[in-house]
Amino acid sequence: MKLLFKQRFFSWFDSYDIFDEHGNIVYVVKGQFSWGHCLKIFDINGYEVGTVKEKIITWLPKFEMYYGDRYVGCISREFSIFKPKYNIDCNGWHVEGDFFEWDYQIINSNGAEVATVSKELFNWTDTYSIDVYNPQDALNALMLVLAIDAEKCSRK
Repeated sequence: MKLLFKQRFFSWFDSYDIFDEHGNIVYVVKGQFSWGHCLKIFDINGYEVGTVKEKIITWLPKFEMYYGDRYVGCISREFSIFKPKYNIDCNGWHVEGDFFEWDYQIINSNGAEVATVSKELFNWTDTYSIDVYNPQDALNALMLVLAIDAEKCSRK
């Protein structure tokens, strides 16, 4: 399953449209007014299916992921000097990628790729291509990509 993650050009808060490989919108992400990032994910019918929420009082950025009110996991930035590293507490996954964080892989506990993420350059807004190998992992992979993108925005 392929997802195209496109940030909206004009929006007060972080807002994204998530398209499938056929150009159909499958998710809409809307930023909420809050301390720190709070991103609500809605399906095509307008039902809230997930939330990525930044924890405020932490030494390094930390984002929690929820299905409704149910906690799914979190991703936090680890201290590193040259290459950003993340600690992921979700399905036993971890992230491996390049220096600029434009291309990376989400790997499961068995060492197999869950998803491959690539940032598309030369666009007006943040645009990522997410190849998810199992469609059941699409929402979790999307939440991780949103959290990493929000962490990069917080860093700048």
